[in-house]
Amino acid sequence: MEKASAWVQKFLEINPEVQTKLFASLAILLFLWIFRAISFRVAMRRTDDIRTLYRWRKTLTYITVICGILVVGRVWFQGVQSLATFLGLLSAGLAIALKDPVSNLAGWIFILWRHPFHVGDRIQIGGDAGDVIDISLFQFTLLEIGNWVDAEQSTGRMLHIPNSAVFAQPLANYSKGFEYIWNEIPVLVTFESNWRKAKEILLRIVNEHSARQDGTVEHQIREASKQFMIFYSALTPIVYTSVKDSGVMLTIRYICQPRRRRNSTQGIWEAILDEFAKHDDIDLAYPTRRIFNNPAEGKPKTKPLAMRPGDGHEDKREN
Repeated sequence: MEKASAWVQKFLEINPEVQTKLFASLAILLFLWIFRAISFRVAMRRTDDIRTLYRWRKTLTYITVICGILVVGRVWFQGVQSLATFLGLLSAGLAIALKDPVSNLAGWIFILWRHPFHVGDRIQIGGDAGDVIDISLFQFTLLEIGNWVDAEQSTGRMLHIPNSAVFAQPLANYSKGFEYIWNEIPVLVTFESNWRKAKEILLRIVNEHSARQDGTVEHQIREASKQFMIFYSALTPIVYTSVKDSGVMLTIRYICQPRRRRNSTQGIWEAILDEFAKHDDIDLAYPTRRIFNNPAEGKPKTKPLAMRPGDGHEDKREN
């Protein structure tokens, strides 16, 4: 060992005191790495649940990193006997030299403390939305939804967002608190269709596909109201009526789970197409060009004055 130390001092110009600290640091890091690997293998033998293994891996990583910083720091700063003094000097230096990483670290602490979201939640932060698949010291990762894909389904891309974004960007959580969303499906029928019958058909269909059937929505509302000011006067599906350029708009509004939005929309549309095909007085509308002959097609009192029957006036206009 003495010969090796002398060789290192001669060729690398590292004095024995620094060599001792280097070897001690490497030994500590090797021990912590072995400890983490063994602990994770034990966890893998106890469970196959992906979420549980993920939490174990992240927890072990945090423990080993924190212990490594503290123990190795004590090795190199033996003159600083007070742990509080050492941490104070370390945090002050980091705050000055590494502003953005420190902000991300503060965001990580906020995420762990306040739990605005967990791994597995579906969130939107700023203009990005996705399912949270990882939370680390400096960033969290989303499996992106939406963008060029309809109905908020996965695009397959991973978005790495700095933790400091939780302080600067609006955050929406689809999964926390009230775990349902309101979804709307616009159905446009022609002016000539029996829109009242169509509305009854739509209301029957949406009641069959609504998430409210099993009573879980009311339970979620009660649980969410214990923590947030959430209340709804009515949770039943409804169909609203309005008029558009091409026909009568019947808008279906109902509650569904965020990840079931596209499937529920598909199921409702398939049922609508099947039902409307059975009725000759209901037809879907689309933008068309139409010539309207008011004297022939209009209501009696909307025709030009000279064209109204029995009003005592004659049409004296020349052809």
